[in-house]
Amino acid sequence: MQTALVIGASGGMGYALVNELVNRNIQVKAFARNKEKLVALFQHHKNVEIISGDVFNEQLMMNASDGVDIIFHAVSFPYQDWDKYHMRCIDMVIKIAQRRGTKIALVDNIYAYGRQSTNPVIEQVRKEPQTKKGKIRLTMENKLKKSKVPSLIVHFPDLYGPNAENTILYETLKNVVQGKKANFVGNMQVKREFLYTVDGAKAMVELALRDDTYNQNWNVPAVHPIAGEELVEILREITGYQKGVRTVSQGMIRLFGIVSPSMKEIVEMLYLTEEPVILSGEKYEKEIGALPRTSYKVGLEETIAWMKKRV
Repeated sequence: MQTALVIGASGGMGYALVNELVNRNIQVKAFARNKEKLVALFQHHKNVEIISGDVFNEQLMMNASDGVDIIFHAVSFPYQDWDKYHMRCIDMVIKIAQRRGTKIALVDNIYAYGRQSTNPVIEQVRKEPQTKKGKIRLTMENKLKKSKVPSLIVHFPDLYGPNAENTILYETLKNVVQGKKANFVGNMQVKREFLYTVDGAKAMVELALRDDTYNQNWNVPAVHPIAGEELVEILREITGYQKGVRTVSQGMIRLFGIVSPSMKEIVEMLYLTEEPVILSGEKYEKEIGALPRTSYKVGLEETIAWMKKRV
């Protein structure tokens, strides 16, 4: 693969993917709506071409995909806009890939897995999502598979990392960095997965560079599940943070949702904070090799250092 197009390049995983591709000496076209943010993130990368615009502009997407071998789909939308935009976006990406003869690598989450009775969850389990967002993700997956475009779908748990600002853990980290009383969403005693974006990007690019990985689903788990109280202890060790951490309950989010559409949309996914889906990485490690596994301490140190530089 000589050239890759990363759409959603200004997001957390998009940013990590661009960096990993550049590290592998691959020419990258970094596409997102906000040109100012793209320039701030990638202006010093000589192998990155910045393209700003609307992902629904077909001519722009055709121009951006010229000479591209693979499209990394890392676009997401605010929860309240998923119904409106996600299917349109996957339709556009499929159309462009069909016309250009390119492959697609889709950044996905765990929502389509729905509630699972056993952990860890393997790629072959039956997907019967109960939530609106899980059903949207499964529909996207099925549409991509039916398209006949060579594609791979990579499932990630909750993310954290440099530039990963639209994540459930970011609000906790932001307040810790600012020295304010922090919030943590969910039960702090329940062990959940938080994947360092740098690790996720390394695994996904490795998959994308191979020929025998396409037309499959792949799980990329975090280094290990961890409870919120353990994360807070690591943050205290790293930063010297001494303030208390408030647990944000479902009831509080429902209350905030009265005035905030985005908060209202979070509620249906809160079951994952009590009944987490823990991903199995067995398939990856059997067929590809060892998963990238940065410790939480190192990942959080690097994330916080990045956040402090951006202040």
